[in-house]
Amino acid sequence: MVHDVARRNGKTSTLTVAHLAACKPEGYIPPPPRVALLSSSAAVLRRRLEEVKLERVRTLFETPRLALSTGLIMVIWAFIGLGYPLYNAFLPYIQASRGADFGDGSTYLTYRNSLIISVLGIPGALLGGVLVETRFGRKGTLALSTVLTGAFLSGSTTALTSQALLGWNCAFSLASNVMYAVLYSFTPELFPTPERGTGSALTATCNRVFGIMAPIVAMFANLQTDVPVYTSGALFICAGLLVLGLPFESRGKAALFERHGPDCLGRHKAPLSTCRTDKHKMRTPA
Repeated sequence: MVHDVARRNGKTSTLTVAHLAACKPEGYIPPPPRVALLSSSAAVLRRRLEEVKLERVRTLFETPRLALSTGLIMVIWAFIGLGYPLYNAFLPYIQASRGADFGDGSTYLTYRNSLIISVLGIPGALLGGVLVETRFGRKGTLALSTVLTGAFLSGSTTALTSQALLGWNCAFSLASNVMYAVLYSFTPELFPTPERGTGSALTATCNRVFGIMAPIVAMFANLQTDVPVYTSGALFICAGLLVLGLPFESRGKAALFERHGPDCLGRHKAPLSTCRTDKHKMRTPA
C-alpha cells in the first residue's frame, strides 16, 4: 500500500516489512487472529454494539455548558423533526384542499406548485453557506432562518388566493433550506471532535423519533383547518429562539478536544479559544 501511494505520487519508497518489525517493542506478542464471525443479523448487531460506549455519551454532558449545548441542540432537532414533516409531508394535500376553495385544485397545478416550491429552495443552501461567514455567524443565521421558516408557515394561513399561498410556500422553502444548510454543518461543531459522531447520532435520533410523531399528530388534527400549520410554525419559532440559548458560536474558533477539564468549558467566556488541559491544548487557528 505504501509503495503504491509513493508510486502514484512519483516517489520511491524503500520501506519493508523488516523495517516495521524492527519497530515492535521488546516482548511484543501479536494478538491472536480473530475468529470468523457469523454473518447472521444477530452477529452483525453484536459487532456493531461492541463499539457503543456510554462514556462517549457522558462526555457530551461532562460540563454544565457542554450539557446545556448538547441538550438544547437535541431539543432543536426534535422540534424541527416534528414541525417539518407535519407541514411539508401534507403540503400537496393542503394545497389541493385550499386550491379547491380557490377553484384551481387540479392535480396539474398542485404538483406544478410543488415543483416551483422545491426549485426555489435550491438557492437557500447557497445563501446559508454565505451567511454563516458574516457577522451573523452560525447562531444568528440558524436562529433567523428557523424563526422565518415558522413565520412564513403561519403567514400562509392568511393567503386568500392560490398565488398568495404559492408565494408563502416559496418563502418557506427558501428559509427552510437556509436553516438546514446551517443546521447540518453547525451541529457537529458543537461537540468535542472525537464524539461528533455520537452527538450527531443523538440529534438525528431526536429528529427521527419526533418525525414519526407527525402523522400521529395529523391523525388527531383536522387537516381541513389551519391547526397543523400553526403547530408546525410554532415549533419552528420555538426552535429558532432556543438557538439563541446555545452557549457556543463556532465561527472562527478551534474545535473542542476530547478532554476539557472543569475550567475549559465551565468558566471561559469564549470556550473554544485557547485552553490548556493535562493532555491536550486547544488553540485558535492562526
